[in-house]
Amino acid sequence: MARQGILHRYEKDLPLTRATPRITLMEGDTPLIHLKNLSRELKVELWAKFDGLNPTGSFKDRGMVMAVAKALEEKTTAVICASTGNTSASAAAYAASAGLACFVLLPAGKVALGKLTQALIYGAKVVAVKGNFDEALQLAREAALSKKITLVNSINPYRLWGQRSAAWEICDELQKAPDWIVLPVGNAGNISAYAAGLEYYKEIGKIDSMPRLMGVQAEGAAPLVLGRIVEKPETVATAIRIGNPVNAEKAVRAIEMSNGKFDAVTDTEILEAQRELASQDGVFAEPASCAPLAFLLKQKRAGKLSEGLRIVLILTGNGLKDPDSPLQGLPGPISAEGTLEALKGVLGL
Repeated sequence: MARQGILHRYEKDLPLTRATPRITLMEGDTPLIHLKNLSRELKVELWAKFDGLNPTGSFKDRGMVMAVAKALEEKTTAVICASTGNTSASAAAYAASAGLACFVLLPAGKVALGKLTQALIYGAKVVAVKGNFDEALQLAREAALSKKITLVNSINPYRLWGQRSAAWEICDELQKAPDWIVLPVGNAGNISAYAAGLEYYKEIGKIDSMPRLMGVQAEGAAPLVLGRIVEKPETVATAIRIGNPVNAEKAVRAIEMSNGKFDAVTDTEILEAQRELASQDGVFAEPASCAPLAFLLKQKRAGKLSEGLRIVLILTGNGLKDPDSPLQGLPGPISAEGTLEALKGVLGL
């Protein structure tokens, strides 16, 4: 099937009108990769939905195309967001494509350089706020209300509508629902969108059963695991460094209705899983994306992972978004003189 973008592919399933511009950067239709080596290690059928291959390198493009299309329909002239990085990149790209101004609020010093570069190169006006993401989001909400600018964080209902499309693609490709879908959870919009998308597919007869949704947080930013706000969230997984998720209630419902669970993993476990994913099956995802694999590895070590399950990991962002974090635990390149003899010595030939 030729790439269409999600507003075209899922036109009948999304809240579009004749007045909604069918904009696209060819988001969606990302690969569902069978992780054959990790499947063998974990004794499950393991797949990865690699949304890091969307246009700006993250799943946020699925929702952003909807949010910006609706902003255009409503005749707005600018969009605004708070972001830990991926939302800002996506908002800036789609705003540029649509001819809208874009304002981005980032927590100062807490955003990976790759993501900051994207927001700047796409032409957004970027403000580094002294505070965490939650404080930046509150400012963005106030600015949107006072200036009639469209807020494109996941509070925007159209964002979550667009993000449903990933769940639909998984079921369309597998021709059924998997047993588990395991997602990283930060602001909790994506797991909420998956739940809504899967419920809809069950209602219209595209799937017969609901998969269990497993939401994984970092231990230093795990409000949904702890059941309370985390005032100063800290984790190497910057995309989920959020202590007060705005979609918490929807996410709790997603877990309850699917008989799923929330769990937390350490930064060490996240980085180990990132290396495993890359070195075992050749897929490089950003740290937050690897929290789901860290959870599965943890479950396996504890003897709590049933064999034979069909599991889909949601890899929300590309590893090139944040290359600095994994570099800390990797050996550097080997120095050698520029001769064949020296090369043979280094390579042990």
